[in-house]
Amino acid sequence: MRPEILFPFFSDTTSLPGVGGRIAASLEKVAGTRILDLLWHLPVDLIDRRASPKLSDIKFDQVATLEVTVGKHDIAPAKSRKPYRVWCHDDSSTIQLIFFHPRHDYLAKQLPEGEKRLVSGKVEIYNGQLQMSHPDYILPSEKRDEIPKVEPVYPLTAGISGKVMARIIGDANKKAIELPEWLDRTLLEREGWQSWHASLASVHKPEKLSDLEPSTKARTRLAYDELLANQLALEIMRRQTKKKKGRVMKSSGALVNKAIDALPYDLTGAQSRTVEELKVDMGQPSAMMRLLQGDVGSGKTVVALLSMLIAVENGAQAALLAPTEILARQHYAGLSDVAEKIGVNIAILTGRDKGKARDKLLTDLENGKIDILIGTHAIFQKDVIYHDLAMSVVDEQHRFGVEQRMALSAKGKAGIGMDILAMTATPIPRTLTLTVYGDMDVSRLDEKPPGRTPIDTRVMTLSRIDEIVVAAKRAIESGARLYWVCPLVEESEVMDLAAAEERYRHLMQVFGERVGLVHGKMKAKEKDTVMEKFASGEIDILVATTVIEVGVDVPEATVMIIEHAERFGLSQLHQLRGRVGRGADKSTCLLLYGSALGATAKARLKIMRETEDGFLIAEEDLKLRGAGEVLGTRQSGLPKFKVASIEDHQKLIPMARDDARLVLENDPDLSSERGKNLRILLYLFERDEGVKYLKSG
Repeated sequence: MRPEILFPFFSDTTSLPGVGGRIAASLEKVAGTRILDLLWHLPVDLIDRRASPKLSDIKFDQVATLEVTVGKHDIAPAKSRKPYRVWCHDDSSTIQLIFFHPRHDYLAKQLPEGEKRLVSGKVEIYNGQLQMSHPDYILPSEKRDEIPKVEPVYPLTAGISGKVMARIIGDANKKAIELPEWLDRTLLEREGWQSWHASLASVHKPEKLSDLEPSTKARTRLAYDELLANQLALEIMRRQTKKKKGRVMKSSGALVNKAIDALPYDLTGAQSRTVEELKVDMGQPSAMMRLLQGDVGSGKTVVALLSMLIAVENGAQAALLAPTEILARQHYAGLSDVAEKIGVNIAILTGRDKGKARDKLLTDLENGKIDILIGTHAIFQKDVIYHDLAMSVVDEQHRFGVEQRMALSAKGKAGIGMDILAMTATPIPRTLTLTVYGDMDVSRLDEKPPGRTPIDTRVMTLSRIDEIVVAAKRAIESGARLYWVCPLVEESEVMDLAAAEERYRHLMQVFGERVGLVHGKMKAKEKDTVMEKFASGEIDILVATTVIEVGVDVPEATVMIIEHAERFGLSQLHQLRGRVGRGADKSTCLLLYGSALGATAKARLKIMRETEDGFLIAEEDLKLRGAGEVLGTRQSGLPKFKVASIEDHQKLIPMARDDARLVLENDPDLSSERGKNLRILLYLFERDEGVKYLKSG
């Protein structure tokens, strides 16, 4: 399938001169196994060898190319730790060339006494004497042209020197042939970009430090190519999903309107708008694939219920998939009330359900007696058979892979695409939404239901812990419950942090049995038991690691204390803070910091004090910490970019998205001349999944 013009790029690094098995193995660790991987292995620094001063004018620690006369060789005795020294001079001063464990015959040949030589390397001073250890180049004066004026410096690994890496990547660049232009001529002229080939050559030949910046024209051009490949592939897949025959489910309003009337509050404008978007999507003949982003407490669950009721109105079933049992039970408890009032049968299935009760539930599900099933991954196991499943809601989308979504889709009617609503409570900046979820339509709940009191957020030093414990005691005596979050489970020698277990023991001494502990190493059942005790009021303080981050809903909890808040990302702090302020009572969040704060940590805590807008916080987090951190480092959803950086090239993403949509609007099969060139681009950046969906041509 890969176009022949790209064969040289995908050939093995061993096809390069001087790259055998050992060097290839080292290259694989740092870059990869193919020529293409070396082309994307970009320089991070440069060595400027243009300075050629007299010895008396040298700046110390300067890289210089010197013309010197070779003097006496001081040969180190065998088995001695002393270095081998070669004294050299010009008409202004002297310098020692230092070598460790060299061969005397080799150096005598390279540096013959009395002759002139060019030496290039870093000049240092030791005991008042100029010296250069192991010069990078030693050549006769007439071969000055063989010393590069400026040399790129690449990330290295054991077994490959900087000089060897630069030579190998130079050879790889010779294999990079010119490719047909896939960008629009108007865009190239407007941005002042060169061809792909010229831009690639330019990034590997920096002349000055500023040439290494992501904002240079050459790097920007290559980043745009990569982002365009990403957006093209996502748009092709999006169109493919739209082509999938779905089920037309028009909302009669019979159940949806009843449910809205049964709610104890009015929908927000954002909720009403999103429900309308879902009605339009579900009424189309193609399968729905929509992402619902909602900030903490924005009312996503109600929107999910209303979308599932559209399926029930059409005589079908719906399912809601939650990542944990406690979240599934919470959804069930929250939705049962409304479902009962409007005569909809709702059930829950988790891994805990066994025996006769489970068998009866499965029979009812298969017979169509259950309208909506809520549960953990147990709901798409083999023996779970639906009467007619037409719609699925996936909560906390980032916790589930594509395979799990597919497994749930497979429970629907054969040959008909299932309507899927994926939800996330982690606000994601727009640029990230485009790169990660570009194959989905996106709805945003950017308003909070009325009646939510703002959370009083304060920043304090951990040294005031005793005062904080006294204040916590007062809060509990007045009926409050509080979360106490610690960043570690066990004492760590590396990071001097108060571990959850130690804080738990400390608080037990003050509050006795009214304290509970949950952390990531506990079994799910143990965790759920402690959480339930906290929800029921059997315990007043829940000491926890970040396992409580998502979805735990205890309206009586009004105080959130986060230790070492400077160690958390903004989005994570926002998620944790969102566990309080869920009832009518005033809530407080204390952010405790441990040591002197750096500029980034200061900025982060300042933003937390100033705003509760999750989307604004996510945008700031992206600026402060970068894309991988905003989505969580374990996120599999973030595409791996070779040249583009989401932080540095944000403005290019919407440009690439618009370009991709326009191209496919006019040339859906990529069969025009530019279309064929764009196919090459997709293969070059290994977004082949996009090409597979196109008709051959």
